[in-house]
Amino acid sequence: QGGGASRAQLLENFRTTSRAVLLGTRSFWEGIDVVGQALSCLVIARLPFSVPDDPIFAARSDAFEDPFGQYAVPAAVLRFRQGFGRLIRSKTDRGVVVVMDKRILTKSYGRAFLNSLPPCNVRQGPVADLPSLAARWIDGEEVYQQGLF
Repeated sequence: QGGGASRAQLLENFRTTSRAVLLGTRSFWEGIDVVGQALSCLVIARLPFSVPDDPIFAARSDAFEDPFGQYAVPAAVLRFRQGFGRLIRSKTDRGVVVVMDKRILTKSYGRAFLNSLPPCNVRQGPVADLPSLAARWIDGEEVYQQGLF
């Protein structure tokens, strides 16, 4: 728990504490470097769209004929890719990214998010199976090639 701790303090505690969980807001989408096993699972609860009534976002959106498609989606896709990039920071890192927002599969713009990712295994499956399969993947098992997910 942060309890008024700075972003840097929270990040340092996360890096140095075994089995830690860090719940981060938008400020953790970029500029974070956690190498190794300290960060092995990244859960993205919602696609990182800007708040539509944010004054800066609204002003920039006005410059586009299709503000959502031409500005909101590309900005969110870039942020998503940056967030995804927090997980794998070295050649030896291994991890799982879990996207809980069903819009990535149900909306036409969801494909833009998936297409923005570097080469990786992308799978869909029951949430109940996720903990054991993710742990096995992180431990080096090729669970997806075994048809388990």
